[in-house]
Amino acid sequence: MFDNLSVSDATVEKLINVGISLIILIVGYIVIKIVLHVAKKTLERSSLDPVLYRFILRITKIIMWIILLLMIMERFGFKMNSLITVLAAAGAAIALALRDSLANVAGGIMILINKPFAQDDYIDINGTTGQVRDIDLFVTHLKTYDNKVITIPNGMVNTSVLINYTKENKRRVDCCFNIGYDDDIKQAKDILAAIAESHPAIYRDPQPIIGVAGQKDNCISIDMKVWCETDNYWDVKYFLEENVKLAFDEAGITIPFPQMDVHIKKK
Repeated sequence: MFDNLSVSDATVEKLINVGISLIILIVGYIVIKIVLHVAKKTLERSSLDPVLYRFILRITKIIMWIILLLMIMERFGFKMNSLITVLAAAGAAIALALRDSLANVAGGIMILINKPFAQDDYIDINGTTGQVRDIDLFVTHLKTYDNKVITIPNGMVNTSVLINYTKENKRRVDCCFNIGYDDDIKQAKDILAAIAESHPAIYRDPQPIIGVAGQKDNCISIDMKVWCETDNYWDVKYFLEENVKLAFDEAGITIPFPQMDVHIKKK
């Protein structure tokens, strides 16, 4: 009889634990939904990148569910300290196995926080150039002008030298033109100044810089530096290269090419 009572008591205790666990689960689920909803609204109003705040929400959700499950398991006699130890060991093993992926995630977070570039920026990463198509936590996608898509791990992006060509709203166009030693330097500079003056996209302030850059073996180099809006960079660059050549030809100014004199000695 007493054995039956002890069995019944044990069954009742288990049923009570199941009931309490269900209550904890339901209440915990509601709390998690409320916390995530409030956090989402708060993060949406912040200046954080959408990719970053979605990652924060996912991590918050995972942590809260782990805490909730630990509380439920404790109701069934599992020791919290033991569970935490097991989870820590498992987490360390997973982190070791996924260290490269975690480095990419860390790199993605740093990119989203520091914002060295944004979507549609034109950038150079260790010699790889393209327009930023999208940024996620693991990789950054670039699209080249010939319509190729390049995928770069964020860990590499975060540790590489990066050039952002479009972060500033104005950019300098640098050109170098060579003339012969017999040509008139002042005439060549006047032609360059007139061409710079003729294009409406080239800034008058700062003024174009035109000057002799060096005297080489077979030519005199003249630098031309002008400023324009970043969006007009290539239009200005192509305009200068083409029109300077046409103007030099019309003025009779030569554009020398490398030459080599060969002397043959007869024995």
